[in-house]
Amino acid sequence: MGLGGCIILIAVGAILTFATDWEMEGINLDLVGIILMIVGLIGTTTFSSIARRRRVVVPPSTPVVDEQGHHHRHRDGYNDGYGV
Repeated sequence: MGLGGCIILIAVGAILTFATDWEMEGINLDLVGIILMIVGLIGTTTFSSIARRRRVVVPPSTPVVDEQGHHHRHRDGYNDGYGV
């Protein structure tokens, strides 16, 4: 279930709890709505914590200064002349 499904659960639960006045024998729709909202909130927090772990932060590249002072170049990991 993605983030959209969790938001839909929260919305349906809120509608059942706050916007309806239906009476069904044997089913408490207010309780069903509250359960749907809680499940949606749990899913949203779980989804956001998993998405936060999947983010990869790439550190900014640091320019390499030539010690001889001829020129300053940015290197991208190639030391043998290929790809420069």
